[in-house]
Amino acid sequence: MRLDHGKHDWPWWKCEIINKWAKNPWRFKMENAFHSAIFYSEKDKPLTWFLKKKDRSSALHPDMSDSMVNIKILRRCGGELGYAIKCRCVEPCSTED
Repeated sequence: MRLDHGKHDWPWWKCEIINKWAKNPWRFKMENAFHSAIFYSEKDKPLTWFLKKKDRSSALHPDMSDSMVNIKILRRCGGELGYAIKCRCVEPCSTED
């Protein structure tokens, strides 16, 4: 593909990747992967888990702000961490989403 299109900057390549791969089956697969994984401190490494979630969320919703991405990810935390986050939120929120 690079031979056909030459050198371009990252935003151009990102747009091309989204146009080629962001079809309905791919979006469905990414949404399922995002919603099925819940953080458990016993088995997951926090940074790896968070970055994987952030990448999936950014791929699905590229225009979403960083704060909204963080809120969506924090809602996927389970167990004691999910309870601790819910207790410390200023606004009432649900970790069920």
